[in-house]
Amino acid sequence: MKIVHVTSGLVRAAAGVREVVAALSAAQQTFGHDVAVIGLEHPDWANECCEWSGATAYALPVLGPRAFGYAPSMIKMLLEAKPNIVHSHGLWMYPSAANLFWRKSCSAPYLITSHGMLDLWAVRNARWKKRLAGWLYEDVHLRGAACLHALCESEAEAIRAYGLHNPICIIPSGIDKAPNTPVDPPSWQKDISLEKKVLLYLGRLHPKKGLSNLLHAWSMVNQKQHSASNWQLVVAGWNQGGHEDDLKLLARQQYVENSVSFVGPQFEAAKQASYRRADAFILPSLSEGLPMVILEAWAYSLPVLMTPKCNLPEGFQVQAALQIEAEPESIAQGLATLFAMTDEERMAMGQRGQMLVNERFTWSSIATQMLSVYRWVLGQGPMPDCVHTE
Repeated sequence: MKIVHVTSGLVRAAAGVREVVAALSAAQQTFGHDVAVIGLEHPDWANECCEWSGATAYALPVLGPRAFGYAPSMIKMLLEAKPNIVHSHGLWMYPSAANLFWRKSCSAPYLITSHGMLDLWAVRNARWKKRLAGWLYEDVHLRGAACLHALCESEAEAIRAYGLHNPICIIPSGIDKAPNTPVDPPSWQKDISLEKKVLLYLGRLHPKKGLSNLLHAWSMVNQKQHSASNWQLVVAGWNQGGHEDDLKLLARQQYVENSVSFVGPQFEAAKQASYRRADAFILPSLSEGLPMVILEAWAYSLPVLMTPKCNLPEGFQVQAALQIEAEPESIAQGLATLFAMTDEERMAMGQRGQMLVNERFTWSSIATQMLSVYRWVLGQGPMPDCVHTE
């Protein structure tokens, strides 16, 4: 089978979308399929292409605003590739339009993974731009998909709420096992006492991640609970839209700047080192698809605090995570519970998370499920159990 994945994001800044495309395409190759990835050129690609771990990737030149990603050669490359099936990742940018125009010139089907971009919070963010994109090309693109891919039940519900009636396959993201190779301590370790425990956040610094509420909660729990003084909050991620400056100002206003460290983005070995130094992980998001960072934290046996919006209810079911809501009071309560746990209790929670990802979220299993959907779409196999038509 010849498979082409189309995406706007080949670089680290694309976060979870990049990780999914790289890992899924690589896993599909191991089953003997001809797989390629077509994406957009980015200033960071020259430095990061050597770290790309997926199928062969083609970064196409972009003209005009990068936020739209107009790559005039994308349609031609899709036509020349002659894939049996195209798997499109993400919405609202030119790759969607290119995939739509390609489909008009051939009979091959395509799938779309929205990566949480049809969740209500995400649709309302920059809503007028998205309404325009929807009217011009995205709504037709979505309706024309042979199957839509949701990472979880709640994302499937969001797809239906958007008004789409296509078949939906519900398949989660996968995760690789945490590497055992030795790494140096994280660079930020020198500024934190070795006696302090670390609560790690890793990801984009964006309002939807709930970090402002986390800082309010951090201040609340530090005022009320003595054991909070044993913990350091480490915020690791790249600044998006100047949000990091807002967070640093808020930390000063809440008088917690000494117990909160903003350490910048952490990639590859630096990310491994950050997970290994951490004692727990937190993601207080208002909206997610299925966050890879939670799966990564569990792979490193870390106990997790997360909101239901992270769409991993199985983490609560097996007691691998503490449930928090996005409001400061709820986050503070979750922090207090974490701080009151013994080291043994936190370790046991993290080990349950590691068992969970090893059992349900391996990339080999995810690729097998996705390939069964491809075969069904192509008329080469029965409808898989993961596909929902209502």
